[in-house]
Amino acid sequence: MTATAAPHLATAPKNPPFPEAKPETLGLSRPRLQAMSDAFKREIDKGTIPGLTVLVARGGQVGWFEALGRQGPAGSAPMALDSIFRIFSMTKPIVSVGIMALVEDGHLLLADPVAKFVPEFANQKVGVVSGGKLELVAPKRPMTVQDLLRHTSGLTYEHQGDGPVHKIYQESRVRSRKITNAEHAALVASFPLVCHPGDEFNYSRSTDILGRIIEVVSGKSLGAFLTERVLAPLQMTETAFSTSEVNAHRLAEPFAADPWTGDKVALFNMLEQPVMESGGGGLVSTTMDYARFCLMLRNGGMLDGARIIGRKTLELMASDHLGPHVVTNGTLLSPGHGFGLGFAVRRDAGIAPFPGSVGNYFWSGIAGTFFWIDPKEDLFTVFMSQAPGQRDYTRTLVRDLVYAAVD
Repeated sequence: MTATAAPHLATAPKNPPFPEAKPETLGLSRPRLQAMSDAFKREIDKGTIPGLTVLVARGGQVGWFEALGRQGPAGSAPMALDSIFRIFSMTKPIVSVGIMALVEDGHLLLADPVAKFVPEFANQKVGVVSGGKLELVAPKRPMTVQDLLRHTSGLTYEHQGDGPVHKIYQESRVRSRKITNAEHAALVASFPLVCHPGDEFNYSRSTDILGRIIEVVSGKSLGAFLTERVLAPLQMTETAFSTSEVNAHRLAEPFAADPWTGDKVALFNMLEQPVMESGGGGLVSTTMDYARFCLMLRNGGMLDGARIIGRKTLELMASDHLGPHVVTNGTLLSPGHGFGLGFAVRRDAGIAPFPGSVGNYFWSGIAGTFFWIDPKEDLFTVFMSQAPGQRDYTRTLVRDLVYAAVD
């Protein structure tokens, strides 16, 4: 099997060996980790999720890595350590690292206006609802690259609300995987903003626009750039915007209907190579591939001699960029949390309804994937499942159970 530099994932060599150690030598309680395993087995038995993987590392070494349940509800194949998942928004941290690599190269500044790279954004207006009508006004200042990274751009997602701007998104082709990144960016630029840039945190298609900026600046497709600058140096050989038919037996799949609501569950086909390489949510990956990305972050931007991002750049990314004055919309940021340049960041030891440390940074995917890095405890966890409706529950559950095992 050979690696490929293309964004389509064919068969690939296995990851290099990842340092492993017994949990107790890493300050992790084996009985508590077994209790975590037992808890997730109960959830699988109840039909909450088809299956999952969970990897817990401390001190740069894996202390626990297991696959539970089935790879998909339609077959009998067990979940495997190398099962392939749609990671959706866990694409965002990878793309954010990619854009910051271009900042380090001197190709752009965080304060640069987005319109410098995507001219269609130069004339974008803010949609203000007045008297039941949508009025368009000029933004108080231009949208910047930093705004895209921290989701203060004024862009949104069609599923993040039901206001008039959200309806414009909903009625457009913005979700199509058959348009180019350039066409997608132009389409988003034609929509009104939901707020003035810098005023509010609104989770959005901002990272898709970052992907387009990467293409404009680098002269390469997003997939080719990510492979060259992030994925190949980290030997993340199984992360791409699609995978090959030869890997069809390794794909993790959700229940056809949500077990809690009965709603139909429809996720994209991982075997289909999309025209749009979504920087906000298009990658597929494995647990160990993403663990290599986390280990690089844990190491301050470097892995196996490959420097992906500078230590101080990563420190900037993993710091809160919202502060006390930016309005936080939606429910994605729990109390006591802010957002950095591609990651959520924990600001307070308390307030949130789950354990952690000040300085934790993390993100997740809408289909049920999740990771976090705890610099204070030198701990990181990668959790993978394909259970969209249960994602909030499983994120909190895995946090509770892993931290219960920290000695």
